Amino acid sequence: MTADDTIFALSSGQPPAAIGILRISGPEAGKALAGLTGGLPEPRVATLHNITNMVNGEVLDQALCLWFPGPNSATGEDLAEIHCHGGRAVIRAIEGALEQISGLRRAEPGEFTRRAFTNGRIDLAEAEGLSDLLFAETELQRKAAVRNAGGALSRKVEDWQTRILQLSAQVEAELDFSDEDDVTPAQAGSVRQAAESLVGEMSGLLARPRAEKLRDGIRVVLGGPPNSGKSTLLNALVEREAAIVSDIAGTTRDVIEVPIALGGVPFLFIDTAGVRESGAEIIEQIGIDRARQQFASADIIVWLGEEGQGPRSDNLVEVGSRSDHADHEPKGEGSFTLSPVSGEGMDALVDFLIGKAKDILPDSDQVSINARQADHLAAACDSLAAMMDETDYLIVAEHLRMARKALDAITGRASTEDMLDGLFGKFCIGK
Repeated sequence: MTADDTIFALSSGQPPAAIGILRISGPEAGKALAGLTGGLPEPRVATLHNITNMVNGEVLDQALCLWFPGPNSATGEDLAEIHCHGGRAVIRAIEGALEQISGLRRAEPGEFTRRAFTNGRIDLAEAEGLSDLLFAETELQRKAAVRNAGGALSRKVEDWQTRILQLSAQVEAELDFSDEDDVTPAQAGSVRQAAESLVGEMSGLLARPRAEKLRDGIRVVLGGPPNSGKSTLLNALVEREAAIVSDIAGTTRDVIEVPIALGGVPFLFIDTAGVRESGAEIIEQIGIDRARQQFASADIIVWLGEEGQGPRSDNLVEVGSRSDHADHEPKGEGSFTLSPVSGEGMDALVDFLIGKAKDILPDSDQVSINARQADHLAAACDSLAAMMDETDYLIVAEHLRMARKALDAITGRASTEDMLDGLFGKFCIGK
């Protein structure tokens, strides 16, 4: 298996479906399509063809075929698409015919996108955005993924790279060509000012919530002592019997996680074992320990126990969940009083959780970054900050190089040639 192989795969949903789309990418894509149809259609023009088994001449289906000669294709190499009927038998028959063609093999997971990255059609940040788009389940997730898959982050990083390259060109010119009359020596003040501006912009992006929150959902942990109504509340929030409800203390002994979208916002609701200081046998105690671990990683803690007895957290909300019980005593100001059984007060709690989540999640109209991207961006920011008060241009040049290298890691693109273009293009040192 090599990168020069020609690969094929079903790129649409699993059959049966109205239409199935088979993609073929690689140097033998044109030969394969011509073999199945009797000739190549005009590039980028959908053409109706009979799909024929090359071995026995049997007509397998009638399909629309498209031909995309490389490098102007999704993968950056020759690419063909067959839009056929989406029945299982049809798909199997065409895949079987493709397998019989010498030089073709089935694609590995993600191989089409990997080739697009390898051939420079997309960068690493765009590939990560595409991955998020494929798994998006809410409107907020879709918007954020479309933005990054479309290159919003990449364009921002490219702008920073260009400006750092200009600074590097100035510094390199000062180091290597300061005796030339047509080269203006870089002024330390202007370099520092430009670096400060870059650090400010990068720090602003680093301060935003991480993209993982949008992908994984807001972690809402339901906590309280045994029989405080946690499981009943969980079932009411997710509108199904996700947790066992019983009057027996200690029924919930392990963590129960339920992902759900409320108002287009992704949540992960977590039911925990009832927390008590004594009386728990060994298995229940393990559940209690796990509950406390969940409190530590929660974005929001919904506490159903006695007011003021929950874990110390700025994100804790007090809830009294048994307003339908005769002996219920409401909690103090700022708390919620509700009944998962009757539905009283549930809308108010859900609205609160949605509003709180939107404060935690990245803004849907802004670029957001994941933890990997943030690590590299922070490294670039640190390198630029380190050169602020540096007077040795050799050290300044090295900090700038490290900043470029860190930004390159975000997009997966090297900038050696860009550095040369920056030097020769800006300062006209081609003479």
